[in-house]
Amino acid sequence: MRQDVRGKFVGGEQLAFSKSLRVFQTKKRKQNPPKFSDNHLPHSCDIRIQLLGFHGEPLTHSLPFPLCLVLNFFASNLQEAQPEQAPSLEDCLKLLQGERDEQRLAGLFLVTKFCKGDDHALLCRVYDAVGVRFLDRLLRTGMGKGSIGGSGTDNRDAYLKLAITVLAAFCRVPEIASSEDMSSKIPLILETMSDSGSSVHAECLEFLYLVSTASEDGALKLYESRGMKVLASQISTFSDDSQLMEIATKLVLLMLSKLPLDVITNDYLFELSLIVVKLAQQFALLHNLLKFEVLHLLSTILSSKYSAPLHEALREMPNGSWSYYIRDGIAAILHSRVAPAERLEALMLAETMVTIHGEQWLIGHVNLPDKEDSIPVDRFLLLVLEQSRVEVAVLLNDLAYLKYEASNNCSSTAETILLKQRNVAIAFSLMEKIIKVISDAGGNEGELIDEATSINVIRALDETIRVVLEYLQDAKEHGQRKGDDLLASVRIIGSYLAETPFACKEKVRELLEYMLSVEGEDEQSPFYSICFLLPMLCQVTMEMEGCKALASSGGDRAVMECLIKLIGGSNRMVGNNSCVFLACDAIMNLLLKVKEQVRVSLDEANFVHLLKALANWTVDMEDPSVFMMASSICALIFDFTSEEALLNHPNFDYSSLNGLSRLIARSLATRGQDMSNDAKAEADLFEIVNAGYSRWALRFPHIRAAVEG
Repeated sequence: MRQDVRGKFVGGEQLAFSKSLRVFQTKKRKQNPPKFSDNHLPHSCDIRIQLLGFHGEPLTHSLPFPLCLVLNFFASNLQEAQPEQAPSLEDCLKLLQGERDEQRLAGLFLVTKFCKGDDHALLCRVYDAVGVRFLDRLLRTGMGKGSIGGSGTDNRDAYLKLAITVLAAFCRVPEIASSEDMSSKIPLILETMSDSGSSVHAECLEFLYLVSTASEDGALKLYESRGMKVLASQISTFSDDSQLMEIATKLVLLMLSKLPLDVITNDYLFELSLIVVKLAQQFALLHNLLKFEVLHLLSTILSSKYSAPLHEALREMPNGSWSYYIRDGIAAILHSRVAPAERLEALMLAETMVTIHGEQWLIGHVNLPDKEDSIPVDRFLLLVLEQSRVEVAVLLNDLAYLKYEASNNCSSTAETILLKQRNVAIAFSLMEKIIKVISDAGGNEGELIDEATSINVIRALDETIRVVLEYLQDAKEHGQRKGDDLLASVRIIGSYLAETPFACKEKVRELLEYMLSVEGEDEQSPFYSICFLLPMLCQVTMEMEGCKALASSGGDRAVMECLIKLIGGSNRMVGNNSCVFLACDAIMNLLLKVKEQVRVSLDEANFVHLLKALANWTVDMEDPSVFMMASSICALIFDFTSEEALLNHPNFDYSSLNGLSRLIARSLATRGQDMSNDAKAEADLFEIVNAGYSRWALRFPHIRAAVEG
């Protein structure tokens, strides 16, 4: 929902200014008002103020004695002057321009019966007549910071209510709301919210929203006045499905849209966590348009790249029920007919929650408003998967059309493509998390996901992977190899094939060479696409058919180049140990099957750089599994060359040869020594090195000298 500065909520209730102040009598009055002497002061007054609240409910307060006396006096004078005519607007404006505070108070009460919320011209006349200084003194008197004529401490609540209500009414005029006079009162209104009871919260929030949205600096003023802190402390007291909650949500969203989230997170980390916890419950319980406002706010706060500190703070919350509320809210949206934008935002929030709490958050009971019993624990995962699949199919189809058929001459097309690429990445990410859930469930007994659910998930994933492969086929035919959407497509395919390496076998082999050549927007050469496919390649190369498929597509060269980037020199990729070992396994599988008629691209340009990278990588390594793996690859490569041939290569010298000599000598010296816990694997690697050494030792005198020296 949006709100314009004129005060009409799109998709919600209008904040009617006919919360107008109306003066009326509760008792039948005589022709002339009663006269009061000093010895006969009334304990109560027969005049009341009636305010209509945000939902039209009457808010009635007795006037304090000075205001009662003022109104009776001026009403009497007006009746004597015009016995057959009610006070006119001009009479009221004259009172507002009077010299004494009593006159202005009376005029302020009487003029409200002429005011309508959409009559901006009249509101401007009244505002000009009463003056900013009087309104400021009236507000400060209500706050106990000043006084006006005839005021006392007993009348503060009435003055405060009157001041804030009138100020909020005037701010329905954009020109007034955007003035410096109004924005300067934001700190006072926030202070009032902190110190006062709930009787003025509605008017305070209306004033803050109208002023903050009327000018570019309004939101900044609200933030600098500790608006986030005040709202965080008050929001937990607002009732469900209330206008107060709606306006507070809009104010928080306004500040988030105007200031960098990293600044807000740094300044108000604790307050943001309170807001998230409170709104999570609202998100689950609301059944109106405010639910989507809360969804947008939660998504904005939690999905930012600056939200890592907030994620950590939320993980440490003693009560984790807020995350279950968010799951319920997401399920309600995905289970309903909603606009695509809301569905995507719900999926984005789900992806963020998995980032915070892990993949197991996708498994759990869900309570929906139209269901008496909670939904089984695995149904939420299926719901997220199904909606993600729908989004993938729609978005990839849209992207293919925009990229290859529609006109690309306008900036709007480029922006649309970028937006859809981001959205499909979210759906891919959720599918990848679901793949991990199914993978983990397969290896653990007593999991909450049964076999039937796993089969349904795999079947659904298989259908979607085929859609993604067709998208890549289309890109290949159009000569497209660079793009984050293409890289994300390779990633989801790699994640799925890591669990089912022979799925879609024919199509995967047809596109393997292309997939290994895909680059992200910021890449200068293929790297991440190869890393994403390594788990699958490591498994398929255990068989002859897989090795032949990889070698025929040039994948052997791609994997070697990837390994060099992972371990080589100053460009060494930190935190990619799993990729390193997967690449090593794939290369070893290929080299071991060379004797079985697998044609591998082992030209000097490939293996010289790889040999040097392996030697440098293991210089300071103490882990036997690392230097044994490296020496095994070197031993297998030495079958295809000699020391003399290597030294004749321009990129290979004696320093490189000495490094390889130390590596082989060190590996062969491990016979009989204590190895790591994975002793069987290391023993197998030792046999590869030892057998290789016996075959090529005579062709490598320097290495032989290092081993036997």
